[in-house]
Amino acid sequence: MTTPPPPSLRNLYTEPSSVWTFSPPPGSGTSHHVTSGTGTGGSTSSSVTAGAGSSNATTTPSFQWSNRPAHNSIFDLSPSLDLTSNDSSSSSVFGSLVKGGGINGSLLVKTLVASAVLQYTSSAVAMPWEVGKMLLQVQWVPRNAAEEEGEEGEHGELVGEGAAAEEEQEDGASDTSHDSESYFVDPGVPPAKRYAPRLTDEQGYVIRRSVLEEGTRPEYIIPVGTADGVWAMMKCVGTFPGEGWLSLWKGLLTSCVTEIISTTMQPFVHNFLQSLLFPNLSPFHQPPIILPVISHLFTGFVLSPLDLIRTRLVVQSQSIRHRTYSGPIDALSQILRDEGGLNGVYFHPHLFIPTVIDSTLRPLVSLALPGILASQLGSNITEETHPIAWGFAELAGSCLGLLVTLPLETARRRLQIQTRGSAKPLRTCVEVRPVPYSGVVDTIYHILTEERSDLPVRRRRRRTNHAGERREGKDGEEKEKQEEDGAPDTWLRYTGIGQLYRGLTMRLTASAVVFLLGLVSGGEEADGGWAEI
Repeated sequence: MTTPPPPSLRNLYTEPSSVWTFSPPPGSGTSHHVTSGTGTGGSTSSSVTAGAGSSNATTTPSFQWSNRPAHNSIFDLSPSLDLTSNDSSSSSVFGSLVKGGGINGSLLVKTLVASAVLQYTSSAVAMPWEVGKMLLQVQWVPRNAAEEEGEEGEHGELVGEGAAAEEEQEDGASDTSHDSESYFVDPGVPPAKRYAPRLTDEQGYVIRRSVLEEGTRPEYIIPVGTADGVWAMMKCVGTFPGEGWLSLWKGLLTSCVTEIISTTMQPFVHNFLQSLLFPNLSPFHQPPIILPVISHLFTGFVLSPLDLIRTRLVVQSQSIRHRTYSGPIDALSQILRDEGGLNGVYFHPHLFIPTVIDSTLRPLVSLALPGILASQLGSNITEETHPIAWGFAELAGSCLGLLVTLPLETARRRLQIQTRGSAKPLRTCVEVRPVPYSGVVDTIYHILTEERSDLPVRRRRRRTNHAGERREGKDGEEKEKQEEDGAPDTWLRYTGIGQLYRGLTMRLTASAVVFLLGLVSGGEEADGGWAEI
């Protein structure tokens, strides 16, 4: 039995229709239907139908600004982790990790690992500059750093005040010993020059007269005034015998952990406060500026012990013989044991007040200044409508904000390295003030009145003749000026204002780089991690 052949499909084929239909968005008051087609004879037919649902001939635009989710740099590292989709029900990354009532553990672990690796890498890139800036901020450069208390003779012997100490110590010597010594001296040979002995303390140690003295400078301290910028300080740390190039990454783990917790906690606190205080706020309206300020303040206060640990790990000597803390856990245990526990770490006036000021002023300036400057340029300048003008406003606001926040940050760093309670003084790799500060205002005042800003510092000594008298006359003044090792005095030598703005050039350069990246990338999340530098 044979099967019949299948019927022919020749007559069942039809050409696809070339008809376009345009429908208005749902909810509009006017109904339009436009249909156009091309017949077999080459004629074109079209029909337009307009509904009378609205008497107004003009229609309102059907588009709105989309509330795009925040850019996540994790997706740049691994695009497969981009869990966002077109439907609004799956816009949340966390919601996409839950499938069928359970958590997709593999995808969750991949996300967390990618985030940690990316954050650690970005922190490692920025850490050398942060170390150089922090060491410049805490370094103490007194105004008399380049001056010796005693004057030096033509052959290197001390005269004047230095010789006066020798005369006081030799008051008890007998005159007969000098007479007996001079009896055997050839009259034609000039008497040998004797160096004045150095003053000592009660334990017999030589008293340090200047921070530039090589003989009395501790071996773990980088010579003061040798670096005038962040890059120069980085080279000093890398080439100093007690530190090394790996010291540029001191406190890296603590910085990475602090950054991860901060970037996670601050948005959570902000969203919680917004849902609690403004539950009916439209997503197209910005919340009051007080909400992000409070969220940054809370986050900075909670993480202030980690910031304290990071500062001390960076500033302490890397030498095993002289370092105080072996790591962040050891630093936390010692601080809690010797400096008053959690109460002392959080609420000591030298730590609590700078934390509140810094954590409040920094977000307030960064959020308010761009809007204020943009309003001066034009009334309708926003980030969406004028991205380039808004970028200029952000750049100018960042530069002006540094003039306010950087001195307070310097004062906070110097107060953080001061130990309290029964803790031993921290052995730092740079010169610090031997007398502790008593607060933020006291720190800024003493920096302005005690320190100098003309770095690098060069040693100066006045030359005198054998009789201990300074050279006089025009020739003597010219020769004395030539023998001075330092450059001519400037106004920076008599003020410490430059010490309050150490790292300013680096910050301005980073802000310019962020702005240029925004221009190149079209303004879509231009920082991309560069803002951390």
